[in-house]
Amino acid sequence: MKKVRITDFQKRVYDALLAIPRGRVMTYAGLARKVGCGSCRAVGQALRRNPDAPRVPCHRVIASDLTIGGYGGETRGAKVKQKLVRLAAEGVRFRDGRLADLERVLK
Repeated sequence: MKKVRITDFQKRVYDALLAIPRGRVMTYAGLARKVGCGSCRAVGQALRRNPDAPRVPCHRVIASDLTIGGYGGETRGAKVKQKLVRLAAEGVRFRDGRLADLERVLK
């Protein structure tokens, strides 16, 4: 089995993910601020490389416009559907493509 190298930045992102409680979400921008990064894209790239999903819950990160965003490097298709299923299992719902309950967003 190949060992995955995790950078210090990725570790900060993954540690921050572990602080997002079940049933809550955070935006890519919010997560970037939390880890002291000015780039939502850099956070997205770290999430895409998450070797411990779903234990490290990258599915709990959504776009700033409160749409689902991407998952596993995809912005539509089976992986995004899997993200929606995981969030629904935690009580997080989307209506007309957007987060239905704004109280679910962790600031």
